[in-house]
Amino acid sequence: MAISLQKGQKVDLTKTNPGLTKVVVGLGWDTNKYDGGQDFDLDAAAFMLSESGKVNNEADFVFYNNLTHQSGSVSHLGDNLTGEGEGDDEQIKVDLSKVPAGINKISFTVTIHDAQQRSQNFGQVSNAFIRIFKDGTEEELIRYDLGEDFSVETAVVVGELYRHGAEWKFNAIGSGFQGGLAALCQNFGLQV
Repeated sequence: MAISLQKGQKVDLTKTNPGLTKVVVGLGWDTNKYDGGQDFDLDAAAFMLSESGKVNNEADFVFYNNLTHQSGSVSHLGDNLTGEGEGDDEQIKVDLSKVPAGINKISFTVTIHDAQQRSQNFGQVSNAFIRIFKDGTEEELIRYDLGEDFSVETAVVVGELYRHGAEWKFNAIGSGFQGGLAALCQNFGLQV
């Protein structure tokens, strides 16, 4: 039975699941009806962060143009351009045993592609969620439904996996940004 989280809640991942190393982070969303005439293209990404809360370099940003981290620990399973259908819209695989020692956190984000040009924002998105399940078994461990807290934001830090001693925990963040992917990248130490 998955643990359903509230914004700001932290929960253990590996301590209560001994031997767990391979998980999949699924992100999903629906778009509200709007008459802007263009599809919504939401993009999931993972920022692999050092103790400073910043990436060490561009290779620590895993997204549709850099699908796999050089360590092999984080892999984006591909860009979904429409978000059509049920379930996860995009997925990111994580092998916790391969995460480099200098990486303390993996932040999972969703941005709206070309949001400004298309006059789109997260106020027009509903049923957004992040879930973590065991790779290979589909057993859902953690789920966080974002709710409708956003209006003008074009990027959201959904949640993060982080080291706590020898274990991994998950934090439900739900923090919105204006300025899309560029604002997120600057927040995590990348120049755009």
